[in-house]
Amino acid sequence: MSSHPLEEPGVSSRFIDPCILVIFGATGDLTARKLFPAIYNLAREGQLPSQFAVVGFARRDKSNEQFREEMKEAINQFSRVKPVDEAVWKNFSQQIFYHRSEFPDEKGYESLGKFLTELDGRFGTKGNRVFYLSTQPKFFTTIAENLHKSGLIYDFHNEKQRWSRTIIEKPFGHDLESAHALQDELLQFMTEEQVYRIDHYLGKETVQNLMVFRFANSLFESLWNNRYIDHVQITVGESIGIGRRGAFWEEAGMLRDIIQNHMMQLLSLVAMEPPVSLDADAIRDEKVKVVRSIRPFSKEDFKQSIVRGQYGPGFVDGEPAKGYREEDNVDPESLVETFAAMRLFIDNWRWDGVPFYLRAGKRLPKRATEIAITFKHPPAVLFQTEENKNDPNVLAIRIQPDEGTALKINCKVPGPASPIQPVKMDFRYGSYFGMSPPEAYERLILDCMMGESTLFAREDEVFSSWELFTPVLEEWQKTEPDCFPNYQCGTWGPQLAEDMITRDGRKWRIL
Repeated sequence: MSSHPLEEPGVSSRFIDPCILVIFGATGDLTARKLFPAIYNLAREGQLPSQFAVVGFARRDKSNEQFREEMKEAINQFSRVKPVDEAVWKNFSQQIFYHRSEFPDEKGYESLGKFLTELDGRFGTKGNRVFYLSTQPKFFTTIAENLHKSGLIYDFHNEKQRWSRTIIEKPFGHDLESAHALQDELLQFMTEEQVYRIDHYLGKETVQNLMVFRFANSLFESLWNNRYIDHVQITVGESIGIGRRGAFWEEAGMLRDIIQNHMMQLLSLVAMEPPVSLDADAIRDEKVKVVRSIRPFSKEDFKQSIVRGQYGPGFVDGEPAKGYREEDNVDPESLVETFAAMRLFIDNWRWDGVPFYLRAGKRLPKRATEIAITFKHPPAVLFQTEENKNDPNVLAIRIQPDEGTALKINCKVPGPASPIQPVKMDFRYGSYFGMSPPEAYERLILDCMMGESTLFAREDEVFSSWELFTPVLEEWQKTEPDCFPNYQCGTWGPQLAEDMITRDGRKWRIL
């Protein structure tokens, strides 16, 4: 096992401490779709510590056997490798347990503590704990407080023989004030070093490769500045709607759910300066500098450079699809955005004058997450004319699906006429390495067990991002859109987003 998420595998290894993983909200969708398939794949590949157990904590009444069967069914449905290997499952299933309790019930935590002590004796897990809060954010503080009262969160500075860590799902607050309040509440019961704010985008192989791609290849890093780059586009597109998450989406929206966290992580990795080392804090220091360097939005930006949208009825894959306001648990007159696009500027020497265009939306024509670096045109001396402008070079980094990297360059077409045509140099993880990359949650859960925090968001990252976007949320609350819904299902968003980038003489990439 590599000791650092960005080091070359095999260079160094590190022993993973025995531990117990406790999942709060174990009967929820995330546990079934992502967490247990990830843990199973870690077990299948022999990456879990040999002394390990996992306990599901939820309010529904069920036995260990019922919970195991449900998780097996989930793995068969959602794992990247299926069906379940029965030989692996025979051993792994005996490490899975279920504990019933309500989140506010203090007695439930007392009995959990006794049960975990019993499992320590059976599996030799030495008191080490990972608590995964896969719950609604309103329960974060309640769970942390009860864990602390029951002695399950250890004193970070004085406890040397064992450790406890807490993974917290996004969103971390719903604006700057609430994020600060949540942090203050959590720090009553644990230290910042014990908090692991998970953003699954950081666990994706292509995202992890961004730093390697930039800083291990002088070819690209020497061009990674405003002298050569015209603009950057980051797109997070989903073809699905909000499904059964109507109640959640009514409180979140696209800016809170995707842009404030996922997209800012991608942007900071693209734009950061080289860190002094691969130490977690050194990397996160540079990411924070990027976010803090983003120019605050002006009144003119709210009119010209920030767009919000909401999907209406349309067609996806040839099938009719209902609009957002017709979805379950959604207000028929809802003003919550399902699409957002904006232009950002990073005010530092490297990126001065280079626009970063962000767009994210539901019910777009396809599922795609991509970072596109568009380079400037070469001097118009030889092959560039006003009548025949060649396409600019574009470096496209695909996060999902078909993880990989493509570089578009201009080449001469064979023949006497000598026309110039863009061609693509394409690298795909799956085809080159002959295997599908591991799921993000596999890497992140394992990193937390190892105490490796590089791929988790630090408090100042979260606060800096909220500081940038809270004024946008406040402005949207004051000025209601008069055109919702303003794009059909199966299209690339509202016309306003096209107008925004067209005014700059550019256009959105076709994915």
